[in-house]
Amino acid sequence: MLNIRVSTPAAAALVAIALLFATGGPVSEVAYGTTAAPSAASATTTHGSPYVATHLYFGTGRHNGQPPITDDEFMKFVADVITPRFPSGLTLQQGRGQWRDKTGSINRENSYELTVLYPTAEARTHDPDIEYIRALYCSTYGLESVGRADVKAQADF
Repeated sequence: MLNIRVSTPAAAALVAIALLFATGGPVSEVAYGTTAAPSAASATTTHGSPYVATHLYFGTGRHNGQPPITDDEFMKFVADVITPRFPSGLTLQQGRGQWRDKTGSINRENSYELTVLYPTAEARTHDPDIEYIRALYCSTYGLESVGRADVKAQADF
């Protein structure tokens, strides 16, 4: 299952790059259903149960001369909004992002990638929470979008 929701072409490009890293292979394999020759890694036995890995991409740059979202503001958003919805755990990574906004400007900014894993059977249950997080972040900070990529995974804890 690959379910990607993005609101702009620039966000789609960001997700495509993320998929390259997330899947370990060319994006075309994921996006177009083509397959490459199996690698040694794919020939090994997989462990765990079917999970979904949802990756959310949060930018910190704002428009209209407003200062960027600070680390403290972002971590408060994580504590107040994200953690209560995913109390079992999450992974957060800092990065540098780039995307083209709706005006055509290329924005380079500090960013965060949030990853949450949950059993495939719980995907419908978690979808409203994920969409709430995305919408609230955009409305709170006046941003255009939060990128989302959902990727099949095998997980064992």
